Amino acid sequence: MRLYSGILNEIKNKEVKLYRTRKKRRLSNRDFTILASDCNGTFIYHDMGLPFLSPTINLTIGMQDFVKMLENPQWYMRQEFEEFKGESVCPVGILGDIRVNFIHYESFEAGVLKWNERKKRINWDNLFIVGSEKDGCTYEILQRFDSLPYENKVIFTHVSYPEFRSACYIKGFEERGEMGTTINYRDRFFRRRYLDDFDYVAFLNQNAGKTGTDKKPV
Repeated sequence: MRLYSGILNEIKNKEVKLYRTRKKRRLSNRDFTILASDCNGTFIYHDMGLPFLSPTINLTIGMQDFVKMLENPQWYMRQEFEEFKGESVCPVGILGDIRVNFIHYESFEAGVLKWNERKKRINWDNLFIVGSEKDGCTYEILQRFDSLPYENKVIFTHVSYPEFRSACYIKGFEERGEMGTTINYRDRFFRRRYLDDFDYVAFLNQNAGKTGTDKKPV
């Protein structure tokens, strides 16, 4: 039984490596910035083997604050962090009037250091926005997200919202009332994350060969 299990795991490991290799080969747009409300952007960069051209790596931002930041991103990128001194399960920084949770950093200082390094790499002409319907995301916030002046944006939702062009329904979280963790693996034979239900390579390739997006934030 152990031998069978070991062989099965080896097959699955090899298959998922091939699956990601095929994705990398399809990707023609490679100099992009993903601003994400959670770790989805981080995993896309990682899967594609690309450098992090974004400050929103290994952290989370509540959707209300995320939308607020995207409504005036240049201003927020000029602000300095203040450390949140209240009770929290991870280091937290306050950027202007929004909260940034440095969930995968050992300290506030480490999170701020990486944010400041990576915000200098933002490619404003090749920008992609990725949100998730959780962390206090209301219908009104979905409306605001859908109205943001970005050509390339998507928000993962736990049910279908056909009225919003940017909404992408990821099945499996209908009973939760909001999106779950899309970087978790589904219970399937081959190793696929919930995130893999979204063709993010096709999403990113929309800007391939362009010198800039049609709509840029002011």
